[in-house]
Amino acid sequence: MLKKYLIRYKPFLSFLGKFLLTYLLLTFVYQSYLGQFDSAKLEVDGVTQLVARQTKNAMLFFGCEADIAPNAKEPAINLFYNQRHMARIIEGCNGLSVIALFISFVVAFSGKTRTTILFVMGGSLLIHVLNLFRIGLLSILLYYYPEQEHVLHGVLFPLFIYGVVFLLWIVWVNKFSKYATKNSKS
Repeated sequence: MLKKYLIRYKPFLSFLGKFLLTYLLLTFVYQSYLGQFDSAKLEVDGVTQLVARQTKNAMLFFGCEADIAPNAKEPAINLFYNQRHMARIIEGCNGLSVIALFISFVVAFSGKTRTTILFVMGGSLLIHVLNLFRIGLLSILLYYYPEQEHVLHGVLFPLFIYGVVFLLWIVWVNKFSKYATKNSKS
């Protein structure tokens, strides 16, 4: 009886196993990386620092007055727009957890190795760049609409970033995964 269900649901179980294994591996690597930084000493990981610098540079490129500075109370980078503190960029803002989720799904629905690697790299880069714009635009909007913080930070921008990830998954499954290859030949 159990063998019958294992055979019947093998594709789903295979997907689930690959997804969980990849996600757990990426999470372990990321947590090991974060373990190198002492939050009690207000140390900010290098990726979060990079995201803060790149967000500032993107804002400057588009003619915005922006600056960053270390946060004196927590491991974070403060982002200033028009000389006003608008955001604190913490580890959770760097986009790596979203990228890990994206990669795990793509690997679980793997395609050809080269295509998978290129899609993971391109998709991760797109998510990273969009995350920079998300942080910058959120800061600008909060400057003008501070009363909308919950909607902007808690609803609109997560919906945007996860919406992009979802669209990338749809493209992956329908165009590049092994599943797409099987269906296009039918």
